[in-house]
Amino acid sequence: MLLMVTLTIISLPARAVEQRNGLPDFTSLVKSAAPAVVNISTTREAAARSGMIGPNQQLPDIFRHFFGDQMPPGFGGVPDQGGSRTLSSLGSGFIISKDGYILTNAHVIDGADTVTVRLNDRRELKAKVVGQDQKTDIALIKVDANDLPTLRMGDSDRLETGEWVAAIGSPFGFDHSVTAGIVSAINRTLPTDSYVPFIQTDVAINPGNSGGPLFNLEGEVVGINSQIFTRSGGFMGVSFAIPINVAMDIADQLKDNGRVDRGWLGVVIQPVSEDLADSFGLDRARGALIADVAPDSPAQKAGLRSGDIILKAGDSDIESSDALPRLVGRVSPGDSIDLRVQRDGHEQTIKVKVGQWPDTDSDGGNVSKAASDSVGLSVSELSPEQQQQLGIDAGVLVQQVAPDSAAAHAGLQPGDVIVELAGKAVDSVETLRKLVNQLDDKKAVPVRINRDGATLFVPLRPGSH
Repeated sequence: MLLMVTLTIISLPARAVEQRNGLPDFTSLVKSAAPAVVNISTTREAAARSGMIGPNQQLPDIFRHFFGDQMPPGFGGVPDQGGSRTLSSLGSGFIISKDGYILTNAHVIDGADTVTVRLNDRRELKAKVVGQDQKTDIALIKVDANDLPTLRMGDSDRLETGEWVAAIGSPFGFDHSVTAGIVSAINRTLPTDSYVPFIQTDVAINPGNSGGPLFNLEGEVVGINSQIFTRSGGFMGVSFAIPINVAMDIADQLKDNGRVDRGWLGVVIQPVSEDLADSFGLDRARGALIADVAPDSPAQKAGLRSGDIILKAGDSDIESSDALPRLVGRVSPGDSIDLRVQRDGHEQTIKVKVGQWPDTDSDGGNVSKAASDSVGLSVSELSPEQQQQLGIDAGVLVQQVAPDSAAAHAGLQPGDVIVELAGKAVDSVETLRKLVNQLDDKKAVPVRINRDGATLFVPLRPGSH
């Protein structure tokens, strides 16, 4: 009997992570995975300007995402005699093919003039950017090399809350640092990211970890570490990773086409509260309520209307309005999707031929949900009909205001139309993004809005959250 038990134990497949004293031991995982994790450093030239942030000052929240959640080394550097300065930043990545394709975050390499990859064997190779997708914060880069070590991809759809996970990256430039924790939640939606169902973990992530892999206990990559929530500038126990299933879909499109084709309905949506559910005759709060439909959009052509509540897209139930953009975004432009809709107290199915997501420079007909940066606002373009109804020439419509955000503290509300920020006209979502990115988090600025046909100003202080 003892012999049989011993044989049974020996025949079990070896796991990437062993147990010691009831806790996972990541030693074997790190040994096998570390060679395929890389350090990524970038440089870019920027014009000098007055009032540069000093190297010891804390970076405002508004910049953290774009610079890998950190103050880039040299951000407060001395300009050269030509009036420019070199900005540098650090991040992480991992090799997904033997011929040199590497996954990382888009914000790690965005705007870089040079991208350098340092391998585990200390080789430093110049990388070219194959493509990047800002909406999911995924970038694919490539180095000229062969027979490189690679990582195994897991299935992030199978990930469960409470699972042990580990990260390998380069926080503060310390290569191949290992941290571990558990999955705190799945399918998290952040205020500025409508297209990523984030994995929330308590794995220690710090500046430089951005773009590095998140592993399950089998040693498979299940996510890409992307962002942290912080009030201090450092790790506070709340980290977010992009599911690897989402990342690999984006990577395949970038590799094949250099861009991402994303499905588009052309609707403005809002959450369904308990009161709204009761008023519309729903059994409970669920679905995505259509607040507006863009002229000549796929939604309008299919017959969708303001006041429709989308309960199901394809085979997926819409429990929260945040799920709809992600589901539709995965549909290839030109393909159709069945939407289960409640209208006037009755359910019906409407087939919609999904369109191509318009460029940010498209006209005001694009009223699809779009997010501003860092101050807690979700905004969208105004349609010509809305402009005519409100009697204004330009502006952006506030769709959602994040709780305890700078926008909430300013008193901004869904339905407000932002016409001017800091004395400058706001004529598009992209314009608002650029203006917000230029704000000083310690200084309040006036925002001119149109609310219910009346014009008023509210003070916005970016750091007040």
